[in-house]
Amino acid sequence: MKKRTWFDYFNVIVIASVAILCTLPLLLVLIVSFTDEGAISANGYSFFPDKFSLAAYKLLFSGNSPLLQSYTISITVTVIGTLLAVLITSMAGYTLAAKHVKYRNHLSMFFFITMVFNTGLVPWYMMSTGLGLKNTIWALIIPSLIFSPFNLFLVRNYMKQIPDGLIEAAKIDGAGDLFIAFRIFLPLSMPVLATITLFYGIGYWNNWFNAIMLVDKTELYPLQYLLFKLNSEISMIQQMQATVSGMGAAQLPSESVKMATAIMTIGPIVLFYPFLQRYFIRGLLIGSIKE
Repeated sequence: MKKRTWFDYFNVIVIASVAILCTLPLLLVLIVSFTDEGAISANGYSFFPDKFSLAAYKLLFSGNSPLLQSYTISITVTVIGTLLAVLITSMAGYTLAAKHVKYRNHLSMFFFITMVFNTGLVPWYMMSTGLGLKNTIWALIIPSLIFSPFNLFLVRNYMKQIPDGLIEAAKIDGAGDLFIAFRIFLPLSMPVLATITLFYGIGYWNNWFNAIMLVDKTELYPLQYLLFKLNSEISMIQQMQATVSGMGAAQLPSESVKMATAIMTIGPIVLFYPFLQRYFIRGLLIGSIKE
């Protein structure tokens, strides 16, 4: 067993210190979300508040709050959208990585152009409404389904590292492109697929723009957009109370609600990340190598 040096202990101390510094803000947000609004107004944010309260979470989970419905919508949209986006991206990546596909370099340039130029908001809105997506759950999925060219090139570059001998052996045995893609390339590309799964999952989970533009029904609001509207309404009510009746700002737990919404929105992603962590670095590094 290798003897530890002072440098090893120094590295452990530095890494542990950085980890603690990264964790402290999240811990503070969690504590403030359980802090009484009056204590926040009097003492500000604190790791050791004078009084704890569940008022923020009671407000969010009140009987009139459609929070659980929004959670269901966000989870459904994230799961379906991520699976479809990863499938489309992996198939496109295989097409651009396969050397027997003609004009694959021209297709790569086509996708690269889309990274530089954008059509704008008006054509995007006209196309989305023209497809009949407005006020449907597909409005939260399909407009964001067109895969990211960055993720596409990650997958393509990773698949280019797979030896050509595997493809030739499979073709000798009579395998077609569909068999080669799903039985050889995709299983060997799990690190990069896990990486883009994390990217797409975070993108869908945090997406509120589609809801603003294409959804008017409350029952279709995703979590991010619902909490944004809730915070805006609380701020408006407080301003009206202060202007009309001179009441204090502590009528509603605005600050603790903000922290509670932050905890609720990041929770699923924080739980999801450890399952993909072992693939993340490897997939990102190898997939980013230019041929």
